[in-house]
Amino acid sequence: MPFGMGVGELVLILVIVTVVFGATKLPQLGDGLGRAIKNFKRSMGSLNEIEVTPRVPSVSEKQSDQVVGGGSAASSNAGAAPPDRSTK
Repeated sequence: MPFGMGVGELVLILVIVTVVFGATKLPQLGDGLGRAIKNFKRSMGSLNEIEVTPRVPSVSEKQSDQVVGGGSAASSNAGAAPPDRSTK
């Protein structure tokens, strides 16, 4: 048997799963698990589809990332008190 478990242990696990999730949810859980396994196997077979090389940002992206004025809005509000969120 798988994982060194006998038939009695597998039946006990099936009964516990049925009690926890209910008989109506079991087909949905099985369907979702089957789709997940199918997608995992398909993705393992096509390893070359995913591009993982880092992209070098262009000059225009570097310029747009810089903040005009020498600071960001978060640093200019560093000493400010938090807004009052109490409800009356």
